[in-house]
Amino acid sequence: MSSKINVNEKYIPLFQGNTRYYIVTGGRGSGKSYAINLFLNTLTYDHGHKVLFTRFTMTSAHTSIIPEFTDKIELMGAQDDFRVTRDEIINQTTDSAIMFKGIRTSSGNQTAALKSLSGVTTFVVDEAEELIEEEVFDKIDLSVRSNKQQNRVILILNPTSKEHWIYKRFFEARGIEGGFNGVHTDTTYIHTTYMDNKANLPDSFLHSIYEMKLKRPEKYEHQILGGWVNQKDGTVYTNWKKGPFVELNKTCLGQDFGFSEDLSTLVRVSVDDYTKTIFVKEMYGKAGMTTSDIITANRQYAGTDLIIADNHEPRLIHEMRDAGLNVTPAKQKKGSILSGIAMLQDYDIVVDPNSHGVIRELNNYVWKNKGSVPAIGYDHYMDAMRYAAMFLIGRPNQGNYVVR
Repeated sequence: MSSKINVNEKYIPLFQGNTRYYIVTGGRGSGKSYAINLFLNTLTYDHGHKVLFTRFTMTSAHTSIIPEFTDKIELMGAQDDFRVTRDEIINQTTDSAIMFKGIRTSSGNQTAALKSLSGVTTFVVDEAEELIEEEVFDKIDLSVRSNKQQNRVILILNPTSKEHWIYKRFFEARGIEGGFNGVHTDTTYIHTTYMDNKANLPDSFLHSIYEMKLKRPEKYEHQILGGWVNQKDGTVYTNWKKGPFVELNKTCLGQDFGFSEDLSTLVRVSVDDYTKTIFVKEMYGKAGMTTSDIITANRQYAGTDLIIADNHEPRLIHEMRDAGLNVTPAKQKKGSILSGIAMLQDYDIVVDPNSHGVIRELNNYVWKNKGSVPAIGYDHYMDAMRYAAMFLIGRPNQGNYVVR
């Protein structure tokens, strides 16, 4: 390595620390990626390191993320030391390597088999705010147990909603304030903003930041200073509040079915057409439920009341009916998600204060692609709520519904 590159002093603990976890937060222009990429390249000069660099989804690493690393290699004047493939960077002087893999498979509906990777010493999650399933993180985290080198788990993110598991686990549960720099138990916290990186930012970017600070101070606080927020920008439903659940005659339940790591959810929904109010109460939400588990839980929480269920699981609905449950598939066709959302947006939504899963998703259920579709993630309770509400709103007559 022929060149020495200086980094912001806030990142020195990354190079010198001995904790297991490193939480690296910051807003736009803060220089997070630069420092992390440089650190990981430098780490490979030590024998025995196997770095797993992930994003929630990572397609074509050789065009999306690896060029950022090779830029740092060139700045270091160390091109001859490294061999670069489509999904790996190998330090030829030590055989230590950085592997690049997505946490989700290319189909987007299952988790890649990362937990089986052996010998990983450093597990990095870039854009970690997109990883909303703590269980997925835990499975990979627990596989990082090499006895050859210090084990590190590095989460890099732009802070998002305080409902995110990263905030709850590493900040709220430990009494750590957002923006903290320092060490607490097994975790090193590093937070930077554009002010730590001004010398490397163009005047045009700085000008746009100052404009945002004047005109949209809340956006400036979140996106630029990297502050955690109570609710994500661009949430689908802003027409809701906490309040007591009122069960009217026009009532049923909505259900979304999960898989191994996704929640199966059941919510009770009641509609007042006169005041245009939808009341929502969470019954349960749990991952990894079998057919038997769902039937048992539905008997407990729904009894003989009508359940409007996800129509993508006809076999499961058939078995629920055979077990005596009153269930019918939701009517879903092309465009029904957007039309259903639009329908619910015309009502006031009142959520039972103890419905923590519903509230968490309402705070994080956001638009993707400039409002064309909702983003996948915080949608298990949202889908269940929509199934039930659309059914009830579409029924002009009140009464207890029975569909067999």
